[in-house]
Amino acid sequence: MNTIYQTELTGRLATDLRAFLLLCEDALALMTRESIALAGSAAYHPIEFCRRRKDLLPHLEKALTRLRSQRLAWQQEQQNSGAQNEEIKSLFQTIQGVLMKVLTLDRENQQALLRRGLVPAQHLPPAAAQKPNFVANLYRRNDV
Repeated sequence: MNTIYQTELTGRLATDLRAFLLLCEDALALMTRESIALAGSAAYHPIEFCRRRKDLLPHLEKALTRLRSQRLAWQQEQQNSGAQNEEIKSLFQTIQGVLMKVLTLDRENQQALLRRGLVPAQHLPPAAAQKPNFVANLYRRNDV
C-alpha cells in the first residue's frame, strides 16, 4: 500500500478516535454527575439524566459508524505494513479505560436506583445475569 494512503488512513482514524474519546469522556462526566446526585440526600431527578443520555446516544452511534467503516481498511493496512502506530494504540487504550469507568459507574448508578426503588421490575436484569462469582466457582469446580 502506498505510504500516503497509509498516513491519510491513520490520520483519519486518529481524528475519529479522538472525537470518540471526547464523547466517551462526556458519557463519563454524565455518569459521574448522576452518581453524585444519587449519593446525595436531595431529590433525584432522573428525567434530566435520561434526556442527556438520549442526546448523547446519536453522537455515539455516528462516531461508531465512522470507526467501523475505517476499521477493516486500517486493520488490513496494519497487517500489510507490519507497523504499529503508537498514537492509535494509545488512543485505543485510553478509550478502553474510559469505557470501563463508564460501565462501572453505570452499574453503580443502577444499584443506587434500585436501592431508591426507582427501577421498574421489567427493567431488572434476570437473576442469572448477576453472578459475580461465576468464573471463580467454575474454576473451583473444575480444579483437578
